[in-house]
Amino acid sequence: MRCGGDFRFWITVFPYRIPHSAFRIQGRSMKIALDAMGGDTAPETTIAGAIRAARELPVDIVLIGPQDVLATRLDRYRRRPPNLSVIHAPEVIGMDESPVASVRKKRGSSINVGVELLRDGKVQAFVSAGNTGAVVSASTLFLGLLPGAERPGIGIVLPGLQGETLLIDVGANIAPKPSHLLQYALMGEAYVREVLGRPKPTVALLNVGEEETKGTDFIRETYNLLESSGANFVGNAEGRDLFAGTINVIVCDGFVGNVALKTAESMAKAISQVLKRSLAMSPITRLGAWLSQSAFKAMRKEIDYAEYGGAPLLGVNGVCIIAHGSSTAKAIKNALRAGYESARHDVNRHLMAALQRQTQPIQG
Repeated sequence: MRCGGDFRFWITVFPYRIPHSAFRIQGRSMKIALDAMGGDTAPETTIAGAIRAARELPVDIVLIGPQDVLATRLDRYRRRPPNLSVIHAPEVIGMDESPVASVRKKRGSSINVGVELLRDGKVQAFVSAGNTGAVVSASTLFLGLLPGAERPGIGIVLPGLQGETLLIDVGANIAPKPSHLLQYALMGEAYVREVLGRPKPTVALLNVGEEETKGTDFIRETYNLLESSGANFVGNAEGRDLFAGTINVIVCDGFVGNVALKTAESMAKAISQVLKRSLAMSPITRLGAWLSQSAFKAMRKEIDYAEYGGAPLLGVNGVCIIAHGSSTAKAIKNALRAGYESARHDVNRHLMAALQRQTQPIQG
């Protein structure tokens, strides 16, 4: 996941317009757009994931990308689901391109076109495993922000020993104000409650220690805001709490969150390689590995990011899901599921209600 920085509204963008005649999908009430060209192995992986999702979810899925390229790949599937269609987008934003410049220059990119579909109400969610900064930039510029949100934040669901934890922000805003983190806390709390089904989510601030006096001036000011916000704030969290599953929402700035996320990904890969090497050391360890196959399979499923699919971009006026650049077909399918669940629960209505609390006096 490649994350961008702080995006503002001064950029002039001339959107690539889509003819209304393109929308003739029949039979289902919800539509989700997928950036078919986003990701390290697109479009093969994105198409495979979209086909899986089209077979499992009660939605119409719209693939966005060069029509000739997508048509060629789709022809390889003899049984294509009827709830799958293509919208032409002639350009692609590369993973290493400048987010703001590419959104401005490549008006017909799959990211721009997908976000425009969302803005115009032609789809109810947009999913991309492409250039994260470009997705954040296009979403902020085309969709605008929810009332009360000053900056969008990327929230990612982490598996834990006792349950899931939403970590926000993991890269959209690397130089936030304390008020931004307060908004992330309120939105994260609403997301976990409405989409993940936790009735009273706990919220914590990522810090170097549990004591409220720890951390920089920025962290201490944020702590005070959270403490008086009316959120179910339980104090500071440390790095060891990220995968404990004892806290439902952990708030941090995008720089720290992205470093924490990349560190966790690297550690997971390292542990996997060390475990494989250790289990292959002797006939006895290989026998033990064979006898423990079901346990290892269950463990892989529990910690596999593909099970969660994608990260919601909270704070923009639309449902945007950002998937990992190296997403598998399974991860793409589950990212589409995350978009479906967010739209089905009308998550932005709950986020707006939560954001109103930051300007209201605390009762009691």
